[in-house]
Amino acid sequence: MPDLNPITAVTAADPYPYYAALVADRPFGRDEDLGLWVAADAASVTAVLGEPALRVRPPAAPVPPGIVGTPAGDVFGRLVRMTDGEPQQRLKRAVVAALTTADADRVAALTAERTAYAIKQQASPRDFMFAVPAQVVAVLSGLDDPAADEASTLIADFVQCIPATATPEQNARAATAAAALRDLLGPALDARGDGLLAELVRAAGPDAEPAAVLANGLGLLSQTFDATAGLIGNTLVALARDASLRGSAPTRAVVAEVARHDAPIQNTRRFAAEPVVVAGTELAAGDAILVVLAAANRDPAVNEAPAEFRTDRSDPAVFTFGAGAHGCPGRLIATTIAAAVVDALLSAGIAPAAAGPVTYLPLANARIPAF
Repeated sequence: MPDLNPITAVTAADPYPYYAALVADRPFGRDEDLGLWVAADAASVTAVLGEPALRVRPPAAPVPPGIVGTPAGDVFGRLVRMTDGEPQQRLKRAVVAALTTADADRVAALTAERTAYAIKQQASPRDFMFAVPAQVVAVLSGLDDPAADEASTLIADFVQCIPATATPEQNARAATAAAALRDLLGPALDARGDGLLAELVRAAGPDAEPAAVLANGLGLLSQTFDATAGLIGNTLVALARDASLRGSAPTRAVVAEVARHDAPIQNTRRFAAEPVVVAGTELAAGDAILVVLAAANRDPAVNEAPAEFRTDRSDPAVFTFGAGAHGCPGRLIATTIAAAVVDALLSAGIAPAAAGPVTYLPLANARIPAF
């Protein structure tokens, strides 16, 4: 096993023996080299994600310093995925309500249509993983062409400000993109209209802060950007490595197992706002926890034979989309889009993944093949 840590494991060829060792030998412990607590097994991950004293952002830095005072910072600071507390929960309920109005059959049909067009345009694998899903969500949100295409390009720039490793150049592009996206999405935030943005306005109600509603309208586009790309890419890798999967189960079932077996989002973080005991361990205010979702997915305490790829699992434990106050509300849309993209590519005879070694984009928490 190569010399890995919980962050470098994300882009390793096979991080799963390392994750299994974490689950067995150090389910919750301190990594002094990283300066982080690490939660790896299902019990610890569940405890961390459900603990209200653990916040999604460092209390002293609710917005990354590099985008404070910029349009990207204004949006970031209002996203329900990046905030905590009762206002976050109220708006999160509105986001969930809006997303539940999306019809899965329409999502799949729209994705197939967009993927077919991208195939005709000889799009790159990256376009199939990133641009097509973003275009689909933009159309679902109520944007027409060419606004949907523009939104998909802009959201790719905006999400660059989210990782702690964002460079000044990435932050600057994110700020420009956030300003443009607010202008682009604004007209669709009309309670009288159609689409997810209109549904969000209706669900949030007349007393909601307009800037917060607009920010989370933008958040609909960013929420599953990396997760959907990783689902598509990792599903193609799984199908390339085991040809028997194709035709033996619906693609949606394959995607669902990929979400557990080779998680597109491998880890997330939490920060102690006050002293708290988690997994039997006393944490101090300010302590940071790396939550290794991909390791918990493979914990034998919650998933039988977790290393096996099985599409017939009954109600498996899947931590990839989080849990608790910050569970991802876009899970159904992400998995539906991913399955439809993969189906369209396979039907066209396009399979970017090879059975050989796969490299991954240099990201700290998302596992996305670099086709």
